[in-house]
This record gives sequence, C-alpha cells and structure tokens, in this order.
Amino acid sequence: MQVTADGHMKIPRHVRERLGIAPCTEVEFVEENGRFYLIKIAIRPRTQNKFQRFRGVATVKMRTDEIMQLTRGEA
Repeated sequence: MQVTADGHMKIPRHVRERLGIAPCTEVEFVEENGRFYLIKIAIRPRTQNKFQRFRGVATVKMRTDEIMQLTRGEA
C-alpha cells in the first residue's frame, strides 16, 4: 500500500467490506504496544433531515408572499 504525498492511502476493498467502511465513515488509528490499528468509529445515526422534527408544526395559514411582505416590512 502506498501513501500519497498528501498522506492519503487507499484501503483495499476486501478490508473496507470486512470492516463495514463506506464513504464518509469515520475511522481512527490507535497505537497499542508499538502497533497501529485502524478502528471504525461508531457514531449514532443522524436523523433523516435536521428539520424533520419541525414538519407540520407551523400553525399560520398564510401564503409565502404574505409572510415575505411581513418580514420585509412591506404592508
């Protein structure tokens, strides 16, 4: 395995598949007794959309152009 000039290296497909490493997976190198290990970091799943919990919360029955007039001070 070769490291590029900017420090990147390609993890072989069979290793990625075995570790369950997909694009954007966070990994970490850990040293133990003079050896380094590649560890996949378990992260909690993100919500589908950070605004999902607000869906259906609005109670104002106004059209977008009416809201824009209010926010811009056009009365």
